[in-house]
Amino acid sequence: MCIPVVNLRQTGLNILRLRERTGLSVKELQTILGFSTPQAIYKWQHGECLPTVDNLVALSAVFAVPVDAILAVNPVGCLKKEASVIVE
Repeated sequence: MCIPVVNLRQTGLNILRLRERTGLSVKELQTILGFSTPQAIYKWQHGECLPTVDNLVALSAVFAVPVDAILAVNPVGCLKKEASVIVE
């Protein structure tokens, strides 16, 4: 079966681009999201894992964009699926 797949690397680049566009530092975004450390944000930006659904909704509000402007989804088709997806 062929299904759409979230592109971790491009999603991370979208988060980085949107964070920079809003003028927020990683530390400021960490504070807004209530994280004790910035590691999750760096992992997202480097395409190592995806934000949880609730964090995606929060990022959407912070960046004032719809969730689909954050997530990069490969089109429907038989594409090579990236290895394991880790969510934080």
